[in-house]
Amino acid sequence: MTDVSWLQVVVLSVVQGLTEFLPVSSSGHLAIVSQMFFHDDAGASFTAVIQIGTEIAVLIYFARDIVRIVKAWVGGLFDKARRTPDYWLGWWVILGSVPIGAAGLLFKHYIRGDVRNLWIIATALVVFSAVIAAAEYFGKQTRTIEQFTWRDSLVIGSVQCLALIPGVSRSGATISAGLFMAQKREAAARFGFLLAIPAVLASGLFSLPDAFHPEGAGMSATGLQLLVGTVIAFVIGYAAVAWFLKFLVSHSMYWFVGYRVIVGVVVLILLGTGTIAAQ
Repeated sequence: MTDVSWLQVVVLSVVQGLTEFLPVSSSGHLAIVSQMFFHDDAGASFTAVIQIGTEIAVLIYFARDIVRIVKAWVGGLFDKARRTPDYWLGWWVILGSVPIGAAGLLFKHYIRGDVRNLWIIATALVVFSAVIAAAEYFGKQTRTIEQFTWRDSLVIGSVQCLALIPGVSRSGATISAGLFMAQKREAAARFGFLLAIPAVLASGLFSLPDAFHPEGAGMSATGLQLLVGTVIAFVIGYAAVAWFLKFLVSHSMYWFVGYRVIVGVVVLILLGTGTIAAQ
């Protein structure tokens, strides 16, 4: 078993912060960068832990929304008159978190090893680009987050499970699902980010022991390295989520579709010519 270097920690944490909230797949980019520049994959557990930094960024960025939703949810439990859209939004986040929690436990072995193959990642980048483009093209974008229902929650929560495959993208999957359900682009993004908080924090905490001493594929990291990586991911992630939400107000996701296709094709060419290894 090899150890993660400090250069890897810094580079991968920057990549994590930049890509977590964009529809380009942070886990896919981490695997690609690891193989192209370090010739080794830091592992799913290392990725899951530094993702905590980006989720803390979401917690802080959406702090007012989260406090408002929690207050409404608690109040609505005991008083029907206080069951506002925020109360139901709290339930939708809880309900939508169930599918990925179950999938993460059931497919833990594959998530940490088998799917972290660059052939799979590059193919997912290209193929899922078509889904994002279709969602952008056909989405009517008429519904706000206050109009969401249990159906939105279950559909988007189930689609979030696709994020377990590196190359798909959590935000890409959830925003696309929202667009197909006529949600406004920014509303779909906000709900997707809120929905990711329980899943990513749970995954990071669950993976913490394995990040120190990976049982399968992966590299070993020290507590200080994980802490520094988490802080770097937090700082850059906070700036990224603020920028992305403003970007979505007046721009489409076609920009990211083109980027995904280019990266995916380049990686496929590098794999086909033997320039980089698949795993």
